[in-house]
Amino acid sequence: MSNQEFSHHPTICYRPIQPSDLEVLERIHAEIFPIRYESEFFQSVVHGRDIVSWAAVDRSRPNGQSDELIGFVTARIAMTKEAGIGDLLRYDPSKPDQTLVYILTLGVVETYRNLGIARSLIRQVIKYASSVPTCRAVYLHVISYNVPAIHLYKKMSFKCIRRLQGFYLINGQHYDSFLFVYYVNGGRSPCSPLELFLAVVSYVTSGLKSVAARIRKNEEKTAKWPKCKDTQSLISMQTKRNITTQCTGYECV
Repeated sequence: MSNQEFSHHPTICYRPIQPSDLEVLERIHAEIFPIRYESEFFQSVVHGRDIVSWAAVDRSRPNGQSDELIGFVTARIAMTKEAGIGDLLRYDPSKPDQTLVYILTLGVVETYRNLGIARSLIRQVIKYASSVPTCRAVYLHVISYNVPAIHLYKKMSFKCIRRLQGFYLINGQHYDSFLFVYYVNGGRSPCSPLELFLAVVSYVTSGLKSVAARIRKNEEKTAKWPKCKDTQSLISMQTKRNITTQCTGYECV
């Protein structure tokens, strides 16, 4: 069923995932993802055990379905030093409490796609991460063939940092993954665009100074090099003739 088949204008609201959402949450995950999630994962989500989550619901749905999930996002807090991507952040070892928020799963049922729900769910995560003073970034992995998700993250200013070869193993086949990062609370990559620009400018300036020094050194050598009687192609023929009339066996002046 396409979005145009709605008999009403959806009224989308967002709330934390609750224990009563367990059955629907499991069903939607099974429908959307090719990866099977263990029961322990869903129990942790609905009970908030080290996982934060948000549900999207359509309050205008009839027949008691107004509070039923039509989308969700799950995430957990990870210590920066233990997340395995410390090299992608300006990590300060003197502050071991620095954290990241890792998006675990994100999904919207098919009939509610292209309504901005996934974008709104991601914004919920970014807002939460920004409210945690120690958090420096939100990050996630997306399978390489999920083009719509990749476009969405790029539009939301996530940075594609790395491609991971064979990250996913699905039905015996390996698939690559892209690692996306969204920096918050002053978090940034080890080399920001400004720092990269300044480094390039410094490198070019240093190179120009080196070239200029070599030119000056060569000019000094050239000025002292030729004697009049031994003048070769370093001096033009016209200059050579002029210099010859002034020579007395010493260096040309």
